[in-house]
Amino acid sequence: MAPAPGQIAVSCAPGDDRVRVTLRGELDLVSGSQLRGRLSEALAASSSGLDLYLSGLSFCDCAGLSVLMELRGRALSEGKTVVIQDTSPAIYRLLELIGAQDLFSPSCSRPTETHAAV
Repeated sequence: MAPAPGQIAVSCAPGDDRVRVTLRGELDLVSGSQLRGRLSEALAASSSGLDLYLSGLSFCDCAGLSVLMELRGRALSEGKTVVIQDTSPAIYRLLELIGAQDLFSPSCSRPTETHAAV
């Protein structure tokens, strides 16, 4: 069942060293505030990071995008990664418009010594 308009549904599935996080619904100011805690818990439960599956997101505004960027920064500071494995065309287009789609790719998400030292 799809979440109600303005709502987000989250499922987390721990793997060997990464946690798979699937988001469905709308990622905006309100749902993003609710999501931060769940994403922090998922990141803490992983040894190397998160794999995000965003094909179920129908909407994401700048506040929602900020949640994803903050998550990436936190992960890098912990020596972990956040990789978007699957996304909807609308979310991909948003990431593309601001030049952020590569920030969540496996090759660009790897922590570097500079990020790890921060």
